[in-house]
Amino acid sequence: MAEVLVENITKTFGKMTALDNVSMDFPDGGFFALLGPSGSGKTTLLRTIAGFILADSGHIRIGGTNVETVPVEKRDIGMMFQNYALFPNMTVADNVGFGLRVRKVGAVEEKRRVGEALELVQLSHLGHRKPGELSGGQRQRVALARAFVTNPRVLLLDEPLSALDKALRVDMQIELKRIQREIGITTIFVTHDQDEALTLSDKIGILKDGKMVQSGAPREVYDNPANIFAAEFLGEANVLQGTREGGGLRLADGRMIQLPGSAGGAEAIAIRPENLSISLTEPTEPGIGSLQGEMVQRVFAGAVTTCVVQAAGRRMKSVALDRHLPQVPEGTPVWLTWEVDRLTPIAKG
Repeated sequence: MAEVLVENITKTFGKMTALDNVSMDFPDGGFFALLGPSGSGKTTLLRTIAGFILADSGHIRIGGTNVETVPVEKRDIGMMFQNYALFPNMTVADNVGFGLRVRKVGAVEEKRRVGEALELVQLSHLGHRKPGELSGGQRQRVALARAFVTNPRVLLLDEPLSALDKALRVDMQIELKRIQREIGITTIFVTHDQDEALTLSDKIGILKDGKMVQSGAPREVYDNPANIFAAEFLGEANVLQGTREGGGLRLADGRMIQLPGSAGGAEAIAIRPENLSISLTEPTEPGIGSLQGEMVQRVFAGAVTTCVVQAAGRRMKSVALDRHLPQVPEGTPVWLTWEVDRLTPIAKG
């Protein structure tokens, strides 16, 4: 196990800058997510840490050692690829033990370590099968066991759950976190799934166009996004932009939004859907902000309902328990309300 430190990494492919002066630290034993849209640089960063791609500039340290010139096979890294890359002609046990045989580990030791790895991923009873005889979730576990059976210092996962359906994906998120906690290995995974990043990670790095937009603990990044992109990409956010006037934000339609005392010079605010309430009357209590709008859509999803309200020239979302919402048809005038202290001032970038 080891801390991974990425410092000012830049990588270009021709005229395209894939990574632009990216820095982030991954403390020993943690679970970390690299999140961003397609083309943001997250997989390039992962493969640069692994050594498959050489950076043009910057430094990568693993356990305090500079590894830019260290080849892939000597970085002591376990890697799990998006397509799992299992050998179809080998049994599950042989797939898991492949890396040990390459390292010339003795047969007795290989058998012991493969057995422990399969037990950890709860596949001890399937060691004799071939990958083609397994479900998607089982193949995912085999690939994971193969990645960590060699006891690497760092485990890198590239979209590890993307091939699974939604229900299995949720189950495997729980399993993946359990396994990572049990082996205690520094783990960095790439994902485009916001919920997955929030569920699994101790720390999130959000990338856009090769730049690290923001990094930090999931709750910190969710509650205090650095800019509009971070607010809208990690979880949904209702963003309102305007011009500062005193202690408020003047919207384009002339309406004034009261800002919290921490707003500084911000010219945009974010309101998470769970912080928006819907009322049929205008609130008058101090510390409560509001916008009048029109109910556009109600999306019932069992325990919770998402309401889409047209207000301030845009569609805004409110999420709440269905029983707490006024049961009104689409087209009804409503008020969106919020506690002013729950507004998040953000930069426009």
